[in-house]
Formats: sequence, C-alpha cells, structure tokens
Amino acid sequence: MSAIAPVSPAPADALRALAADLRAEDSVVSPHVVDPTADAALGVLAASGPRAAADPASYAIVFECVREGYLLHYGTGRVVVGADGDLALLAGDYLYALGLERLASLGDLEAVRELSDLISLAAQVHDRGGASPRAKAEVAALWLGCATAIAAGATPAHEAAKAALRTGSDEAARALWAAAGFAAAEAGIGEHLGHGAASLDFLENSISTLG
Repeated sequence: MSAIAPVSPAPADALRALAADLRAEDSVVSPHVVDPTADAALGVLAASGPRAAADPASYAIVFECVREGYLLHYGTGRVVVGADGDLALLAGDYLYALGLERLASLGDLEAVRELSDLISLAAQVHDRGGASPRAKAEVAALWLGCATAIAAGATPAHEAAKAALRTGSDEAARALWAAAGFAAAEAGIGEHLGHGAASLDFLENSISTLG
C-alpha cells in the first residue's frame, strides 16, 4: 500500500491533493476519482493546531482521506464518485487504511489512536442510531472533537466524552462539542473549529438536537 505524499503546501488543498494521489495509483478506484469541489474544512481544522505544525499539509490530507473513507461507507464521496455499493465499501476501507498508514509514517501514534477511535465510534453510532437526528449530531460532534484533538491534543474532557459516546449517553454529543470548544479556544483555533462545524451544518441543525 502506497502512502500519501505531502504534495500540497496548503491544508486547504487537501482534497485536490488526495484526488491526485488516487489517480496516480491507477487502481480500480482511479476511474471514479473526480475533481473535488467540497471544502476541506475538517482537514484544515486538524492541521491548524500545534501538534500538526511540523507538516500541516500531510495532516490535512490524512484527515480528509479518512473522512472520504467514512463518506463512502455512510454517505456520498467527494473525491471517489460513482462507484457501485461493493466498490464504494472497498474504497472506503482502503482510504481508512491509507490515512492511518500515512499518519503512522509521521510517527504520530497519538493521532493514529485518535483516528482509530473516530472510525470505530462512528461505526458504533451508525449501528445504534442510523440516520436519526441524535446520531447525526453525535457523529458531527465526534468528527469535530477528533479533529480538534489531533490539532491541539486530546484533553481529559475529550476522552471522557468519547467514553460517554461508547456507552450511549445522551450527553455525549454535547460533551464532545464542549471539550472541542474549550481545547480550540486554548489553542487559538476557534475560528477553524467554527468553519468545520459550519461545513457539517452542526451549528445550524444540531445544537437544538442536543437539548
């Protein structure tokens, strides 16, 4: 499995860089790769903090790679489009593995653990709640919380919120969002967290769901 090369100097270009890498591999996924028009707001958030300062472009690509894998499992891809159901699932698994492999090559085992938690917890929420408003709020808060943790470091509050999500607590989404907000403010990346939340329609559609 080939690693993602840090081909872009700008985290905002993460999706275009990911598309270029997947085309260059000339795999069964390559014919379904399109020029993405979506905003890489979550990748930018993950790359915006002190933990990613040494190579922000790579962190953004890694995070958007895993995000694309998630969307191929549970939604619609932004980079890999038009694959049938089985190929979409296969491509999603591949992108999960590719993102984790690249992150491991950066030597960031803490971030590998964070993304592994993100993948497993997102699957758990989908198995438990499907497309319910609560599940959507929980998954959005999870993505925002994990991106902030990769950028600025996982806090005890973030770890406790993930534990609450594992047990199905009604307060998990609110706790994840609160922990992310506090950590982002401390790291000076609150604006990036806000952009990431807006990209998920979290601020508009999810706060009321959290009660």
